[in-house]
Amino acid sequence: MGGGIEKWRCVCNWIHRWNPGGWRLLHEGPDTVEELLDRHLVKNKDKDRDRDELENRRQLTSTRREALSLYRDILRATRFFTWADSRGVMWRDILRDNARTEFEQARLETDQEIVTRLLIGGREALHSTIDKLRQQIQNHNSSHSRQR
Repeated sequence: MGGGIEKWRCVCNWIHRWNPGGWRLLHEGPDTVEELLDRHLVKNKDKDRDRDELENRRQLTSTRREALSLYRDILRATRFFTWADSRGVMWRDILRDNARTEFEQARLETDQEIVTRLLIGGREALHSTIDKLRQQIQNHNSSHSRQR
């Protein structure tokens, strides 16, 4: 029995007996402070890079969503342009073709500032066009009611 107690008194034997799978112990860490910092700083750089990628994807997704929303609004607004131009082509079709062409040209733009400017400019153009159309309809209705 005395030999058994001596066996357990040795810390190394106890660790090896209860650590057969090779758990990582505190004393098996990096040897120097530099190794410790390098190990953790590299992880932080990776986290920063991942965070930046996530933010870029989020911005890209939101600008795609905004562009798609603007395009759909343009298509909805063109329904009200039911008259033809001098060649006999419906203004609705002309406006839709122009919108499609402009969106296709700006499709591969990667600069966020330019994309934002295009979206803002497109939205303002759509609003001004709708306002002018509304004004024309009101003028037409008021002149039509005066003739009666």
